[in-house]
Amino acid sequence: MGTTGQTDTGRMTGTVNTGKTTGAGNTEKITRQTGNVPQAAARQRQQPEQIDLKELFFMLLAHWKMILLATLAGAALLGAYCTFLLSPSYETTASIYITSTDSVISISDLQLSAALTEDYAMIIKSRTVLNEVIDEMGLDLDYKALGKLVSVSNPDSTHIVQITVTCSDPELARDIANALVEIGVDQIYQVVGSSMPTVIDYSAAESVEEIADSLLSWLVKGGLLGAVLVCGILVLRSLMDTSLKTEEDIEKYLGLPVLSSIPYYQEL
Repeated sequence: MGTTGQTDTGRMTGTVNTGKTTGAGNTEKITRQTGNVPQAAARQRQQPEQIDLKELFFMLLAHWKMILLATLAGAALLGAYCTFLLSPSYETTASIYITSTDSVISISDLQLSAALTEDYAMIIKSRTVLNEVIDEMGLDLDYKALGKLVSVSNPDSTHIVQITVTCSDPELARDIANALVEIGVDQIYQVVGSSMPTVIDYSAAESVEEIADSLLSWLVKGGLLGAVLVCGILVLRSLMDTSLKTEEDIEKYLGLPVLSSIPYYQEL
């Protein structure tokens, strides 16, 4: 039969718990705590909670099988997505040269051309040019959607403007790039009013390239995503777990020393 007794003398508190015995080989666990419990707990609550990185590391290490399984599952899922569901994209580039067509070109002409190159790039992606391309080609797009397929760049220290089109249809990408070159050159001449830019390269069938991440990169992304997701869940669950499991937890979180403990053995 279990008995429980408690005494309170000044700042000393002692508690003895005696459990039920089931045989000669059974013993009882006795835990005695000393000190002012309310004050010790209050002092402990005032201390900022710290995250034990070493403890988290060993916790994750103990769940390595789960993390490995999540890594393989993530890699398999994204690998299947890349193989069966992801549509390839095609990219093509056309380019124009911005400079004066006068027989005598001064340094100021070259400086002006370099300064206006970024303006020319903005004109090519303007709403007016994009809408003209849509009307000419009969595209089922608005100018915003077409603008997302087009990028205009200016290589450093050059007067060259490169027009790049990316979409899922290689022939459509080539036709859009060439239409942007023709309409863009005319629009630049109308806006700027100086010499007409010179076309360096139109987009051709052999210049269209397929762009896609390799299967290996998708496998790596999937594996990392699965591992990070499971590790995040395990860490969050560990931080939210406020139960006391060991004597060290009692001393760490309650600030109360454990004087002694007697383990409980069950007779077989």
